[in-house]
Amino acid sequence: MADDDTYSQSQESGAVREFCANGVSMSTADVEAKLDQGNIEEAESSLREGCSLNFEEARALLGKLEYQRGNVEGALQVLDGIDLQAAIQRLQPSPANSQHTTSFVLASVYLKAKSLQKLGRFTEAAQDCTNVLDAVGRIFPQGILEVQVENHMQETVSKAIELLPELWKQAGNHQEAINAYRRALLHLWNLDNECAARIQKAFAVFLLHSGLDASPPSLGAQIDGAYVPKNNLEEAVLLLMVLIRKVHQSTIQWDPSIMDYLIYALSLCSQTSVLSKQLEELKPGVFHRIDRWNTLALCCSGAGQNNAALNLLRKSLHQHERPNDLIALLLAAKICSEDSHLAAEGVRYAQRAIDNAQGADGRLKGLGLHMLGLCSGKHAKVSCSDFERSRLQSKALKSLDEAIFFEQNNADIIFELGVQHAEQRNLNAALRYAKKYIDVTGGSVLKGWRFLALVLSAQQQFSEAEVVTGAALDETAKWEQGPLLKLKAKLEISKSRPVDAIETYRYLLALVQAQRKSFGPMRIDSQVEDGKVNEFEVWHGLANLYCSLSHWKDVEICLRKAREMKQYSPELLHTEGVMCQERGEIREAISAYINAILLEPSYVPCNVLIGALLSKMGPDALPVAKSLLSDALRIEPTNRKAWYYLGMVHKDDGRIADAIDCLQAASMLEESEPIESFTSIL
Repeated sequence: MADDDTYSQSQESGAVREFCANGVSMSTADVEAKLDQGNIEEAESSLREGCSLNFEEARALLGKLEYQRGNVEGALQVLDGIDLQAAIQRLQPSPANSQHTTSFVLASVYLKAKSLQKLGRFTEAAQDCTNVLDAVGRIFPQGILEVQVENHMQETVSKAIELLPELWKQAGNHQEAINAYRRALLHLWNLDNECAARIQKAFAVFLLHSGLDASPPSLGAQIDGAYVPKNNLEEAVLLLMVLIRKVHQSTIQWDPSIMDYLIYALSLCSQTSVLSKQLEELKPGVFHRIDRWNTLALCCSGAGQNNAALNLLRKSLHQHERPNDLIALLLAAKICSEDSHLAAEGVRYAQRAIDNAQGADGRLKGLGLHMLGLCSGKHAKVSCSDFERSRLQSKALKSLDEAIFFEQNNADIIFELGVQHAEQRNLNAALRYAKKYIDVTGGSVLKGWRFLALVLSAQQQFSEAEVVTGAALDETAKWEQGPLLKLKAKLEISKSRPVDAIETYRYLLALVQAQRKSFGPMRIDSQVEDGKVNEFEVWHGLANLYCSLSHWKDVEICLRKAREMKQYSPELLHTEGVMCQERGEIREAISAYINAILLEPSYVPCNVLIGALLSKMGPDALPVAKSLLSDALRIEPTNRKAWYYLGMVHKDDGRIADAIDCLQAASMLEESEPIESFTSIL
């Protein structure tokens, strides 16, 4: 054992080792010889006479010698002879000299615990460690103050406190380990800052990874007005934030693993905004600025602040910083893949990531190709020319095909491939990937069933789509059924069953309202969030249904209810315009469509309907109608109504060949049009 005290040492000087105590030195050779022969009593007697020691002190030194010689069982045999309880009862805490003997005794019991640990007897070792702490608790009932205890006793106490929870963990008794950690942190043991920090960090790591549901601290350990963590995660975060505060105050050394664990813990509870605040408070020089930017970017991205995240990554990836940081490149590409107007920038980041994914990072090449496919597909949607759009769509499919070579069962890549094929109306390929996605995920992800039903509806297989939707509803929890019920209603409309559709919408509305009351505005579970249909969408869907049935009063009621959820919406203005148009109120219809475009210039349905209305207003309006319809097709090339009305504009303008091409495109798209846009599941 490495424990040395003020008046006894085991030294090594050349080839000669000596005992030194009470100002007397003696060689260990004679004592070691007697120990080798098994004469423990004779060795003890020799040591007591040679160094003027009492029984406990002699036994402690003998145990220490055996432990240092590697004879753990021999050390245990020697230390078993010490009566801890008797020695503690003889102790008087006030005289300084009485602590010497107790210090010897406590050190020997701690050494015994270490010996038992090496022999795999963890429960017995933990009990001995507990005895040490119980004894110290009786000696110092109000806790240890620095002036009350000599150095060697304090060292023994600190080591015993640190060892005890480890022993309980090794014994498999996790609840006792938690109790030991809390005892170490909630009582006054006069621990130095580094020792206390090690215990706090070890406890936080244990709470995060043990898998045990730890109960809150007992009421007796709670301080009035203090925050009491409710579960493992909260307690771990609290401990780690205390450690970060100690780093701020320079009471402990910077340990990067503390921040790693805090990042992990706060990510688990989706509190990345709290994490970003902690990172911002770190002193300069603790974190390299580029590492800080990258971690802050992750935090901002997790909190939905993509613009802030991308700005940080742009700084990090500057040519004078770390332009080839693979993780930063991939994160930047992912953020760009979520916005069509940033997709071109994302393509560059993804390509750089692929180029730098060499050697040990070669496994990330598939992820780079995945991001390249996503960004290319997004970029294609805002491309100005048909040629460029076609090129980018082909590039997206090629990149995703190459990505799946690296990760053949990656569900996300399979899903994206299916959606890319579906948007390009390669429905057989889309159907194949939709089925594969369900197989890979085991049918546990809601959007897989929705995608399969949409593909079947695009193939005009409405009955099969209804069967899929019904099967998915049977396997889906009630709170998650919203998107499937909306899909079911649209399938019923497509099969000319409006009464059934109205009933489905009513059930969906009741479900959404009950869900809102039960969960409130905050949601944590990602699957519930994915399966969310808001009340606005239900009222808008009902308004469209009643509009198709010419039930104008019902349409107005639904629109009014929807506006209570969202006052300014191009979707509602579109429905209002359709209602006015059907009632012959053309000026009011055009006004509603224009207002919708003013709210969202790229809202295609209103562009199409304005173009359609203008095309009927004589030759002078045809150029404007053509421009509007062409813009609509640039944004949404698969909009069959835009192709149809553009064909009619060409026909009225005398361009028969162009009209035929447009009408053929409209006819082909009508045969492969899903009941809901494929982008609705992204």
